[in-house]
Amino acid sequence: MCGIIGYIGSKNSVPFLIEGLKKLEYRGYDSAGIAVAEDGHIHRVRSVGKVAELEKAALLEAPRGNCGLGHTRWATHGKPSQENSHPHTDCSGDIVVVHNGIIENYLPLKDKLQALGHKFQSETDTEVIAHLIEENLQHISAASDEERFFLAVMKTSDELQGAFAYGAMWAKTPGQIIGVKNQSPLVVGLGEGENFLASDVPAFLKYTSKVLFLEDGQTVVLTPQGAKVYGMDGQEVKVKPVKISWDQKTAEKGGYDHFMLKEIYDQPQALEDTLRTAEADFIRILNLKTEDLRRIKNVYLVACGTAYHAALIGKYYLENFAGVTASVDLASEFKYRTIPPAKDTLCIAVSQSGETADTLGAVKKAKELGFKRLAICNVLGSGLTRACGSVFYTHCGPEISVASTKAFTSQIISLYALAIFLGQASGNLSRGQFNTLYKELMALPKAVADTLKIEYDVRHLTKKVYKANRFIFLGRNVDYPVALEGALKLKEISYSSAEGFAAGEIKHGPISVIDKGTPVIVLMPKNHLFDKMLSACQECRARGAFVIAVTTPQGQEEAASVSDKQIIVPQASEYLQPVLDVISLQFFAYWVAKRLGRDIDQPRNLAKSVTVE
Repeated sequence: MCGIIGYIGSKNSVPFLIEGLKKLEYRGYDSAGIAVAEDGHIHRVRSVGKVAELEKAALLEAPRGNCGLGHTRWATHGKPSQENSHPHTDCSGDIVVVHNGIIENYLPLKDKLQALGHKFQSETDTEVIAHLIEENLQHISAASDEERFFLAVMKTSDELQGAFAYGAMWAKTPGQIIGVKNQSPLVVGLGEGENFLASDVPAFLKYTSKVLFLEDGQTVVLTPQGAKVYGMDGQEVKVKPVKISWDQKTAEKGGYDHFMLKEIYDQPQALEDTLRTAEADFIRILNLKTEDLRRIKNVYLVACGTAYHAALIGKYYLENFAGVTASVDLASEFKYRTIPPAKDTLCIAVSQSGETADTLGAVKKAKELGFKRLAICNVLGSGLTRACGSVFYTHCGPEISVASTKAFTSQIISLYALAIFLGQASGNLSRGQFNTLYKELMALPKAVADTLKIEYDVRHLTKKVYKANRFIFLGRNVDYPVALEGALKLKEISYSSAEGFAAGEIKHGPISVIDKGTPVIVLMPKNHLFDKMLSACQECRARGAFVIAVTTPQGQEEAASVSDKQIIVPQASEYLQPVLDVISLQFFAYWVAKRLGRDIDQPRNLAKSVTVE
């Protein structure tokens, strides 16, 4: 989740760019850079690391100009390095681009441009945009350079596929910045004699609270005098400015009270962005050594914390769809237990940060055992991605809150995608079966967006139970790991005692901790195990539990007969239902913690990434 800032006005743009990038640091990044239109050319300054390093470099080089673009990069294509840092330029160095998102067709575009003589300096997908604008400029004539540049950008956007937002600048038109939005955020700040382009409001909120929110497919042209917005047909569109009343901290959170809540609501986009690359990336990974992958008989999944729960769900996927024997280990245990060497074994390491010490240790052991290694990770260039032979990246952007939400659901769908692609490669799934499963997967972000509507019901429900001393979560099959995750999430941010169990196990001991008023949250979508979950509800209720059923519309009536309250989530296919069910538990944990007055984003004793053993 990169950060964009652009300034155009009568003042030196550099201080505005640096300050704007600092305000976007909460989004996470690995490098930063600025570009300024100065005396008929573009002056770029880029650095790896924090904005403070960029600021030092900018002070030394002292660029100066009234029009500029800045960027903080969260790597998706190409390792973190100065060469891969934004802004990127064309061959002449006169066109400069900053970009958020993913250009899905960048490889064929790059091949075409290289065949035309364009020279690339980075590994990024972004650089394609700058060269494409350069190429299109050569074939466009207009009354002015400003109009030529606008038409070249419009033509370029038509040729791009994917989710992206970008800002572009040309040395020959230093009084103009152009921005394009398509499924990635981009906003305009309207000042007096100066205007701003940014990926998020905090970048310019100190200077103006008058904002234009762009829609997908729109292009904006900024000058010191104002901003004009155009639709995909090139016709001007009237967009009404919005007055922002947020303070700086609220703006960083998108108006939400906490980053955790914002990140829960980020999930439809996070899943869509992750799935956007699934087909191309998994085909590439599986096609590298297809014959070896067809021989895979055993899979070890290693992870810690929330990622471990995603791995537990992945076990069901791999065994059901790929037809392989899968086992799941806590990375901290895998490192130290005896693992028999076995041919045709794949180790899958799951981690948001890619820097978890225990997971890195487990992968090192897998390498020593001769296992093939695949990372499912959110951070390009992290230690885990370097230690594994193959990588699939989740594209959910940085998580600021310690409690993982969107990374968890992105890991689940990544494992699902891996399992069905592996199943097809091995012949365990027919083409027809694969197509059905893949279609269901691609429809999931919409179902997640619908599920978010339950927040009000969950918030209201927590009034009755938030002071309880103990919480129990129950699930079966693929929802059993979701029960574990629900308990962990509640423990992490509310500090309440919570445990998750497989529903069939409660008679074997856990039912003894249930007494009058104990909240028991039962995951019971309408499926082939629904009747078993009805029985579990009755058993808990007979001991005085306050039973909360998380069910689907098809099971609502029956669930109401054996529970005290119901949370109704949409119905999905059996193996994708956990993604919807867990959202109810994320909201549940959030609202219990909020009612208790906890520090939700930074709970006590916890760190986002555990980089020590």
